[in-house]
Amino acid sequence: MPEALQKLIANRYAGRDLPVAVVLPDGARVPLSPKPEVDIIARTWAGMKALATPALGRLARAYVRNDVDFTGSARRALAIAESMVGDIAQSGASARNRLVTLKHRLRSNRANIAHHYDVSNAFYRMWLDSRLVYSCAYFRTPDDSLDLAQAQKLDHICRKLRLAEGERFLDIGCGWGALIFWAAQHYGVQATGITLSRNQYEHVRSQIAELGLTGRVRVELTDYEDLPDVEAFDKVASVGMFEHVGPRNYDRYFGKIRRILAPGGFVLNHGITHNALSRRSLGSGIGEFVEEYVFPGGELAHVARVVEGLAAQGLEVIDGEALREHYAKTLWHWVDRLEANADAARREVGEEKFRVWRIYMAGSAHAFDRGWLSLWQLLAGKPLADGRLPHPLTREYMYAK
Repeated sequence: MPEALQKLIANRYAGRDLPVAVVLPDGARVPLSPKPEVDIIARTWAGMKALATPALGRLARAYVRNDVDFTGSARRALAIAESMVGDIAQSGASARNRLVTLKHRLRSNRANIAHHYDVSNAFYRMWLDSRLVYSCAYFRTPDDSLDLAQAQKLDHICRKLRLAEGERFLDIGCGWGALIFWAAQHYGVQATGITLSRNQYEHVRSQIAELGLTGRVRVELTDYEDLPDVEAFDKVASVGMFEHVGPRNYDRYFGKIRRILAPGGFVLNHGITHNALSRRSLGSGIGEFVEEYVFPGGELAHVARVVEGLAAQGLEVIDGEALREHYAKTLWHWVDRLEANADAARREVGEEKFRVWRIYMAGSAHAFDRGWLSLWQLLAGKPLADGRLPHPLTREYMYAK
């Protein structure tokens, strides 16, 4: 078997001049080009099998299990891995992936959120910005730092919503509280955040007191579905939470938002979308890997389906902005910072979780770079009884003078 796998690998990559040397389990090094840039190390024969019949999801799983390793940055390794695999079909979910997806949907939203977010706050601090914003940043210039770009994103959302003094503002999936803190401090709103992560909830509670925002900001450990059906909010934001909803739940999700919005109120929905019209997961086994290891219960759709979901619940879309390139830049910032803190991250969460997050974020960045995924901010409103939805005639109000 080992000799057969070696021959299969040699035949598969022959003549392709990949800038790689494959290191076999017995230590032998097989260059695939005259000047290899990266060593791909098959630590086990299972790793050899993954290299012999490669798919991006299979290679990611082999990396997490330490059957395969690589030298250099994850960014360079991902580009080479795509060349090794060849065409990355935008295929739908395999039968196995559909079963895994169903299994995770049978778990509660709370369990799925805990799986993704309740790692440790210390781990997230190693690679997020100082405000712990875990969503796409907004780069006004290519050289903006991550901290600046995240502050710009928070303000961009507040400007789009035209937050005003005394308004009731809800952030669905508030994370570590950066948006509700920013909105209260800079726009004078009464801000409420909801989350299903115990770690995030405890962090936000402590920060409310520390920042002197008691009475102006509150946080609840609850699901959006459990909010009372009363028109309690003038403005709503949902940033980086939408991916957990899934297209089959759009009616429930957007219906709840419409019911809790006051007439004339607005919602900004910020979330990842698929760039293929009729697909819900990436091909080459990527969707399976993400579902199994990182994001249980998540499902993506094309932005057209999201607009349809809003409209079906009586929410009128008045603005859309694609931030695909911004999310690629954000993710590469995170990957670079995680790799720079690799030793500390391994001590904090262990080798396997470090590998999961490294390859997941690098793979996501690569997917945004390649145009397989996008990120959309959609601004929609709940019309008044007479059908009007007052808002500015131009987009100039969204940008700082």
